[in-house]
Amino acid sequence: MREIKLKSGHSIPVLGFGTTELVGDVGVEAIKTAISMGYRHIDTATMYGNHEAIAQAIAESGVDRSELYITSKIPPQDLSKSGVTSQTEEILTELDTDYLDMLLIHWPNSDFDLGETLETLTEMKQQGKAKSIGVSNFSIRLLKQALDMGIEISTNQVEYHPSLNQQELLNFCQENGITITAYAPLARGQDLKIKEVVELADKYQKPANQVVLNWLMAKDIIAIPRSDKEEHMKSNLESTTWELDPEDVKLLDGLNTDNRLIRPDFVEFNQ
Repeated sequence: MREIKLKSGHSIPVLGFGTTELVGDVGVEAIKTAISMGYRHIDTATMYGNHEAIAQAIAESGVDRSELYITSKIPPQDLSKSGVTSQTEEILTELDTDYLDMLLIHWPNSDFDLGETLETLTEMKQQGKAKSIGVSNFSIRLLKQALDMGIEISTNQVEYHPSLNQQELLNFCQENGITITAYAPLARGQDLKIKEVVELADKYQKPANQVVLNWLMAKDIIAIPRSDKEEHMKSNLESTTWELDPEDVKLLDGLNTDNRLIRPDFVEFNQ
């Protein structure tokens, strides 16, 4: 699978396996299946409540930890210096690992000093507890603040799909060496019904989900679709085996309707 080199110098697989809502025995089996299919990038978060399930799935998979790329995220209520430090230790314990490949702030929270949060995150990297660090759901304004502090941000994980094509944010991130990671990359299935997506699926004789994921990867965006259905997991993985023509990438670029699905009232967007 193609990998993208991050600002930190480490590389990340362009397609990952999202694990939100995959908890307990169902989560263990889904994650173990994903690993057996060839997924090597696993995305999780404290808020998902499935670190132990992921640890169990990895242990039962027979795949060495060094072959996997694991991302987790610190929740917004724990962005103090002590909170980031203790959360990092808890995440590592729950995942039964000595390090994370990527450690993120899950959501920004103006109740905490951003500089202190990011400096503590940097300390976690310097201590070897995370190979790369980044953020989630950050606007351009917040990214500028982080960059002005001299903090190395490797990725910004945001909602991104054809009907929420955040091109301005993508441009800013790429200009500053920050990779975008797309969650909800299929818009929870909504974007698979867009006429142009359906037509391209027919043109390439590929499923619509592969068309959308292929579009993201063509833009050097990391995609982390989530599914507990084996056929969907397999199909998503197969999106890495072919490429859209450049003119079709541009066609899908024109489908934005600002269709944001995940919009908690405590987060700023489009600033």
